[in-house]
Amino acid sequence: MDGMAEKPELSPTDWVRDQTEKILEQGTTDGVEVMGRPVVLFTTTGAKSGQKRYTPLMRVEENGKYAMVASKGGDPRHPAWYHNVKANPAVTVQDGTEVREMTARELSGDEREHWWSLAVDAYPPYAEYQTKTDRQIPVFVLE
Repeated sequence: MDGMAEKPELSPTDWVRDQTEKILEQGTTDGVEVMGRPVVLFTTTGAKSGQKRYTPLMRVEENGKYAMVASKGGDPRHPAWYHNVKANPAVTVQDGTEVREMTARELSGDEREHWWSLAVDAYPPYAEYQTKTDRQIPVFVLE
């Protein structure tokens, strides 16, 4: 493995980087929230670079599985991490102090609808984000 992939990169977006630094400093996702809702820290691998990247997202969990919702706040384009997960579905998930290696799979049909409903319950602004964009916001399940 090349030296560049050793330490994951922080987000260039200030508030996302601040969240990630707080999680890394504390060693837990506990107490790190968006609008009073908990987050989970995902570590993805860059599609082209192979560089590990931290991505804190809203905590959407059911029976030990997690969802990654590629909302980008309703932007017309997918977030950069979406392409990384499509290319490299092996993702590290940190929820609280527990860290697990999981595999992401993009959802469709009834399975996507189920997880979308869980996501909106976990973080209601997702429903509004969907109204802002023509793309169907992708949802991955990690198992």
